[in-house]
Amino acid sequence: MTFCSSKPVLMRIAACLFITLGLLACAGTEKPKPTALEANPNTLRVKEVWRVASGPSATPLAMRVVGDRVFTASSQGEIMAVDATSGQVKWRAASGTALSAGVGTDGDYVAVVTRDNYLVVLREAKEIWRQKLASVTLTAPLVAGARVFLVSADRTVLAFDASTGRKLWTQQRPGESLLLGQAGILIAMGDTLVTSQSGRLMGLNPQNGSVRWDVSVAVGRGVNEVERLVDLVAGTSRMGDDLCVRAFQSAVACVDTAAGKTRWTKTASGATGLGGNTAAVFGTESDDKVVAWRRSDGERLWLNERLRFRGLSTPLATNAALALGDAEGFVHFLSLQDGALLARLATDGSPIMGGPLWVANTWVVLTQRGSVIGFRPE
Repeated sequence: MTFCSSKPVLMRIAACLFITLGLLACAGTEKPKPTALEANPNTLRVKEVWRVASGPSATPLAMRVVGDRVFTASSQGEIMAVDATSGQVKWRAASGTALSAGVGTDGDYVAVVTRDNYLVVLREAKEIWRQKLASVTLTAPLVAGARVFLVSADRTVLAFDASTGRKLWTQQRPGESLLLGQAGILIAMGDTLVTSQSGRLMGLNPQNGSVRWDVSVAVGRGVNEVERLVDLVAGTSRMGDDLCVRAFQSAVACVDTAAGKTRWTKTASGATGLGGNTAAVFGTESDDKVVAWRRSDGERLWLNERLRFRGLSTPLATNAALALGDAEGFVHFLSLQDGALLARLATDGSPIMGGPLWVANTWVVLTQRGSVIGFRPE
C-alpha cells in the first residue's frame, strides 16, 4: 500500500512518492524470510476443478459474485464473467485502458474505474457510458438499486444513475491530510450504504447521501502524519446487522449497524480485510500471524504463527475451512476451531490477489499472473 496526501493532484502525487520512498528507505533491503511450509496433511480433500486465463494484475482488484457467476478484472482492463460451476467464460470485455478499481456489479450493470480516473459501466459486456472523476479511486464500485456508488481515495462518496451515468449526489466531508492508498469500505446493508472515512464507519441514505449514523472504530495516535494515519480497509465480515472491520495497522472492531454503535474494539496490527462466521472473526496481522477473535466480545480464540511473513491474503471462512492465499501462490486451508493446517494447494507460483471467494460450492482465487482458479471439496 501507499500513502496519499489529500491536497491537489500534483502535490498529492509528490507526497505519495516522497512518503513511499521514505518508508522503503527506512525499511532497508532485508525482509524476514517466509516461514518454511509444514508438511501438507491433506486431511481436507480439495482439488482444482477449473482454471481460466485472465490478464495479470499488479494490484488487487476486487472480484464480485452474483448467483453462480464470478466477475473479475485485470490491471490492463480486461473484464470477465465466469460460471463458477463449470469454469466456462460467459463473456469478456475490455475497458480500453488500465484499471485502478473493479469490479462492481449487480449481475446486470458492471462497473470499473480506470487509472486515468474514469468510471466505466458496461451492460451485456458492452460499454454504455463512462464518467470522468475528480480524483483517483481504489475502491471497487458498488452497483445496487439501478445506481452505481463510488468512494474515491479521499473518501468522497458519489452516486450515479446506472443506465445514464447522470450524477445523483456527492457526499464529501473534511478528512485527514494524509490518506491510505488502499481500497476502503463500500457495501450495502439493507437500505443503508455503509462506507468509511479515516477511522470512522458511516451509514448513508443511498437516496441522497445524508448521514444516518457515524461511529468511531479507531483513532490515530503518534507524533507525525504517518503514525497518526488511521483508515478502514476493504474486506469486512457481516452477519445480519453485525459488521466487523479492520482499521489499518491499529484495530479490529465489530459494529452494530442497526443501532449505529461499536460493540467491541481490539488492538491489531494488520492491513488486510477480515473473514468471519457466526462464531468468530478471522484476520492476518502485519507479520502474517493468523488470528481468530470471538465474534461476541472480541476475545482471542486462537493464533497460528506457522505462516509468518508469507504475504497472506484476506481470509475466507466457509463451513469446511478458513481459506487464504499467500505471495508464493499457495492456498492454505485452516481449521476454524484451532487454526491447524488441513490442506494446501499450489496455483501458478504468483501471489494470490485479494482473497478467495466462495460460490457454487467452489473456492475461487485470482493470481497476479491472471489465473482464475476454482477449487472444490471432494
